[in-house]
Order: sequence, then structure tokens, then C-alpha cells
Amino acid sequence: MEPLASKIRPNTLGEFIGQKHLVGKGKPLRVAIEKKELFSFILWGPPGCGKTTLGRIYAKEIGADFYELSAVDSGKEDIRKIIGTKQLRLGAKPKVLFIDEIHRFNKAQQDYLLPFVERGDVTLIGATTENPSFEVIAPLLSRCRVFVLNELSEEEMAEVIARTKIKTSSDARDWLVRFSSGDARIALTALETAKKLYGKITVDTLKEAVQSKHLRYDKKGEEHYNTISAFIKSMRASQPDAALYYLARMVEAGEDPLFIARRMVVFASEDIGLAVPTALVVANAVFRACETIGYPECQINLAHGTAYLATCKKSRASYDAYLEAQSDAKEYGNLPIPLKVRNAPTKLMKNLGYHEGYKFYDKEPYLPDKLKKKKYLK
Repeated sequence: MEPLASKIRPNTLGEFIGQKHLVGKGKPLRVAIEKKELFSFILWGPPGCGKTTLGRIYAKEIGADFYELSAVDSGKEDIRKIIGTKQLRLGAKPKVLFIDEIHRFNKAQQDYLLPFVERGDVTLIGATTENPSFEVIAPLLSRCRVFVLNELSEEEMAEVIARTKIKTSSDARDWLVRFSSGDARIALTALETAKKLYGKITVDTLKEAVQSKHLRYDKKGEEHYNTISAFIKSMRASQPDAALYYLARMVEAGEDPLFIARRMVVFASEDIGLAVPTALVVANAVFRACETIGYPECQINLAHGTAYLATCKKSRASYDAYLEAQSDAKEYGNLPIPLKVRNAPTKLMKNLGYHEGYKFYDKEPYLPDKLKKKKYLK
């Protein structure tokens, strides 16, 4: 039986929902389709936002043969079969090769694909949820335009749900829109499952159908780095509510608690520092708690530490001072250390003046002569 998502998949731009910045009137992809312009491009965006559908519509509208591969289970041989060994004959339809999750192609596979794209044997459409500047080799990326897609808005998600013509209460629809987080596939799968299992669509039947929500969060992908960045910046800005929210997202997605706690230890010295020296003690205690307790209980320790660090006064004085000293160390190299603060383990060293004149609580600068007037900690 054909899945619901396949049944209602748009076949034309007129039916397509979302991405108005790309397919609206006068926008780049719409103009390219209207002019039947053939070029390779990469669609970068979150799951369920219409990447595959756009690729199919593009190929159909420009009159090309459409071939689709998934980088997860495809390789060089699959590409070879599609492209063939013969040059395109005069009047033959162009070939559009859509590669889903192109970021999963390794460098050798991308290198193999490159000359076919260069010669125009095939027009490439790559789809990826990961930043292509990190995942696609530079020579291939330079031959493709990159279009950034957004997750569907709540209004657009409601439009997708309405297109199914499945009777849904307004409460159930609103719950499903929030649950799916802009991913049309999640919404359609939940809707279809609830309909098959229970015959009617309510908030309760939808919850039973989906059971649990899996937040979009690839521990090696961009969302991982975006979330930890937002977490740190929220604590830095003394916004505990935002920090706790991003912490909750990481915890719910199954992030390693020690990864979060390590970042908190760094933050305690880098951003709080001398303003509240005991912040480092608290951060280390949170790390130790995560190490010994683990999930689910250690989320309490993470929340405690996050709230504390976010509300602490902030001072980067010690860290900034160190960076300035580090810059001088790199620029000037091993400047002579003043004799009075040198170690004097031998008689010869003592005779040469090593350690001579040293006294506790000396007010004379101990910096090398060239840096005597420097003030790093301000």
C-alpha cells in the first residue's frame, strides 16, 4: 500500500508547500525551472522540508530523466550504471541524478562523481541535512549552487496536514504541528499510523501512535554544535532560562552528559573566572556527579550547575590576560628571565647571580626586561 507521504507528494511547483524564498515568484529555483536552466545544485536543509520533492519537480519541469540514489547504500557502481559509458546522443534527454544524504558519500566516491558533473554527463542534485562546506569536497561543491531550505512553519505544516483530507480535530492538528517541529514526514507518518491503528485522529491517538519523540540532533552534525553554542552563549549572557532550555534539548536528544559538563568546566574559568572563583569548583563537582551517576539522575546536577553558572557574575579578565601574555610569548620567544627569579641549584649558578636579591613579596617586576611595563591583568 502506498504510504500517505507518497500519495500527497506534490508534482508541480504550484502544489509545493514552503520554501517561498526559493520557489516563490521571481525566486531562483522557480526562475531556473521556468527557463529550463540545467545546472547542478545542492539542497541543504532539515529533514522533511521538501528536498526530494523539489529535486523531482525540477527534473520533470525541465524534461530530464530522473535517477535517485541514497548515499547510505549506493556506490561507484550505481553511479556508473546510471551514467553509462556512452556520450549523450543528440536530442537525448539530460540526466538528473538526485543523491539523498550526499554528505554520507566518502571522498573517493565524490571524486569519482566529479568528472561526470564537470563534463555535463549528468546534472547533480545533492540533498543533505549537514553543512555542505564541511561534508562535500571543494571541487564538487564549486560546481554546484547551494540552496538553503528552512523547516516548515506552523502554518505550512497545517497546510500539509489539511492536504491529506484526513479528518482531524483542531486540538489534534495543533499538537501534531508542534510535535513534528517542521518535519512533514514526521507529521504524515504519525497521522497515517494513528488512522490505521485507531480509526480516528485525536491528541491521545496521536500520542499512542508516536510513543516517543526523537529530537533532530546528530552528535557529529551541525545541530550538535549549534545547540552547545547556544547553551554556552546563553550562560555567558546570564540568561538561565535559555541555557536550561538548550540543556534540556541536549539531554532529551541523548547527548553525552560528560560532553556538556566538560564545556561547563571550561566556561567556569573562561567566562566567570575571578568574578566568582568557586564557579570552577561547582563545575568540577557537576562533572564528577555526571561521571559517577549518569543519566537520568545526573540531569539534575547539570540543571543545577547550568542555573548557577548562568546567574554568576562574569569576568574574562584572567583569560584575556593570559591570551595577551601568550601573544607576547609567541612574538618575543624565550626572553631572558631576570636573574633574581632563576633557580640556583649549583654553586656556579649562585656565583653568576642566579637567585641573588630575591625576596618574598618583592615589588620589582619579575617580567623579562623587554616586558617590564606590561600589565596583562587589568
